[in-house]
Amino acid sequence: MQACSHIVGAGLRPPSAAQSVHREDCTQCFDSIDDPAGLNVCLSCFNGGCAFSERNHAGLHYQLTQHPLVVNIKRTKKKRKERDEPPKKISKLAIDAETEEDIYDTTTTVHCYGCGGAEVPVTSSIQPVVDGVMSAMTSARQNEVKAWEQEITPCEHTLCLQQEAAKQLESQALAHCSQCDLKENLWLCLQCGSLGCGRAQFGGVGGNGHALAHYEAVHHPVAVKLGSITPEGTADIYCYACNDERTDPELAKHLAHWGINIAERQKTEKSLTELNVEQNLRWEFSMTTEDGKELKPLFGAGLTGLKNLGNSCYLNSILQCLFSLDGFKNRYFLGPDGEMPLLADPAEDLETQLRKVADGLLSGRYAKPDTDVISSEYSAEIPHQKGLRPAMLKTLIGRGHEEFSTMRQQDAFELLLHLFKLITRSKHTDKLNDPVDDFRFVLEQRLQCLGCKKVSYRSDVQDNISVPVPVRRTKESEFKEMDVENKQGKEKELFEPVTLKECLDIFTGPETIEYTCKGCGGKDGAVKRSLFKTFPKVLAVNCRRFELINWVPTKLDIPVVVGDEPFFLDSYRSEGLQPGEELLPEDSDNSGSQPSFVPNPEAMGQLEAMGFPVPRCEKALYHTGNVNAEDAMNWLFGHMEDPDIDEPLNLGGKGNDAASASPEHVEQLTGMGFSAQQAKKALKSTENNVERAVEWLFSHPDDLGEDDSAVETSSAPSKAEPGNADLPAEYELDSIVCHKGGSIHAGHYVAFVKKHLPEDDNKSRSWVLFNDEKVVKAVDVDEMKKFAYVYFFKRNTMSLGA
Repeated sequence: MQACSHIVGAGLRPPSAAQSVHREDCTQCFDSIDDPAGLNVCLSCFNGGCAFSERNHAGLHYQLTQHPLVVNIKRTKKKRKERDEPPKKISKLAIDAETEEDIYDTTTTVHCYGCGGAEVPVTSSIQPVVDGVMSAMTSARQNEVKAWEQEITPCEHTLCLQQEAAKQLESQALAHCSQCDLKENLWLCLQCGSLGCGRAQFGGVGGNGHALAHYEAVHHPVAVKLGSITPEGTADIYCYACNDERTDPELAKHLAHWGINIAERQKTEKSLTELNVEQNLRWEFSMTTEDGKELKPLFGAGLTGLKNLGNSCYLNSILQCLFSLDGFKNRYFLGPDGEMPLLADPAEDLETQLRKVADGLLSGRYAKPDTDVISSEYSAEIPHQKGLRPAMLKTLIGRGHEEFSTMRQQDAFELLLHLFKLITRSKHTDKLNDPVDDFRFVLEQRLQCLGCKKVSYRSDVQDNISVPVPVRRTKESEFKEMDVENKQGKEKELFEPVTLKECLDIFTGPETIEYTCKGCGGKDGAVKRSLFKTFPKVLAVNCRRFELINWVPTKLDIPVVVGDEPFFLDSYRSEGLQPGEELLPEDSDNSGSQPSFVPNPEAMGQLEAMGFPVPRCEKALYHTGNVNAEDAMNWLFGHMEDPDIDEPLNLGGKGNDAASASPEHVEQLTGMGFSAQQAKKALKSTENNVERAVEWLFSHPDDLGEDDSAVETSSAPSKAEPGNADLPAEYELDSIVCHKGGSIHAGHYVAFVKKHLPEDDNKSRSWVLFNDEKVVKAVDVDEMKKFAYVYFFKRNTMSLGA
């Protein structure tokens, strides 16, 4: 060990509660503290990098930042002591749960890259920084806790708290429960200053419930956990009257009343939120066949599992499906010789995090049996993988999003669309291929007035379709069975099977809508039909199996029959403007007033009764054919994030003219690198919808913004249009995301993906089940396909031009 001259000038400080500390895995790959080389955490900015390996991301971080000092952290599993008797059955989650210290041995050493990576002595100036790194919440856990804390709000009892006369409290070092000798898990009554121990908590935290007994005796509702108070002003607040966690906006003032200076406090115990996160991560799901046999786990390249971060199975399932596709592999998987970009903060870069996930899933480096798994008398579990934790990616794609930033279960299909938008808008997409292009195609809508028979055509670029599933209940007297899943003895409705072709027929079929003709002025209505103008390489299909029951969208278990054999979409191709068809005028009202739209009064009333604002209801009905509340509601759920969702419906009057495009919207688009002319044309083409304008711009990269209002409608796609219009349009099922549970916001998601396994011949592939970190060869896939939520179909391009 050598002396180091870089320590004095490094200016190191322990991490604050607000700083991200990446001390579990590398920010650019999934090498971690559990690997033999350990993880190097920068003592200047707390970036985690793989240590002394062939990738050497920690060394690359030093080259970029010139931060010389790192702490190397290694964690090894402790050997379990053999028991003479079987372990006691845990009756409460609270008491006997193991801590990290019970399971692992952790060692730390300090190294200096300025001294060639040599180990250097831990001086008195470095030791507090190392201690701060080791005691800080990891960045992943910090984000999980923040997500949970977003759900906690004040209540009337914290907002209207009246404190009694101040009194001197014991110092923190001497404090203990007023009814027993416990010195941890202490709760201070903010009203009278009484100190009592809390209830026993998950993770082995003791407690005799004396704080609760105090509330029951004197009815003082609000208490704060002393060990959870931070200098930044956060702490566990519990309201016994509400029987829930709360926040106290005046916490610093209320603590000062009892002589506690919040700026001098240090957090010494895990908060309730941290304990809840740990508890949620322990949930597991059965991986057995119907006869109770465990499924055989798989390992190797492309067969790597993802750890559930607590209600993150919706993300894991979508990632497994996407990274089985060539577009995502080619964009993000760099291979053993690929180099990551040098970035000061790779955890904040979407491209880096997607490349990290691609390397983790596809390289096979991490798809190994978890040898730490030990079977017990209660389980003959075959060792699966540890699974990779995509925590950095989850944090990044959820940032600023009302739903995906939380720890609640989310809709996998909505996550797919959100991820598509982020990837397309990525700053790297202008230089690299956009993998979302493989999903894009043009859907052409034909509208014909029932009065004058004139037509109009409108082309929309899409990257998915959401198809309705017809509801046909079986006869109750003949087809009723007990609902085993809910275990409440309730009868479960059964439905007649539906074919995918039937769903596509409905999606592309003609429908009559209310319409005031721009040409003849008649109000007889119109017939609308949407068909494929071009076809994508990958078709993402969402099957809508929901029905309004008591104004609540309820999932229905309607089987959709989808085979493994190829099928064709040729009959769904639009032929465009036909000979003899006369086009409707684009704007028959020279005054510039908007064409009228009369919403379906019954559907409008239903939507308003559900609490949706009038502008949203009108937009939803307009975009779904003005037929019923259910289709409109589904449209609304998919467009809640549209920036103009609350603006009045614009049907193409003056508001659609490029000259009157919102300056704010134009500025948003020019800020992304587009010219003002391009921005105005995009807004004009998409009814001033910024979200759609962005998609339009990326799908028309060669369009410089010239006015093409005089260009005639053509049935042939332009060069800028995504997809391919050639026939045959042959597709085959490649992967599915399945969901179990009564609501898309609860339950569990898994993915089934076709993979080429060693036992397969050259032309065949097997179905593989990805259930978070557990990866197995699937059985009974035909049954699971019937209830899939999202389908991914790959186009057979070999037949094109044959």
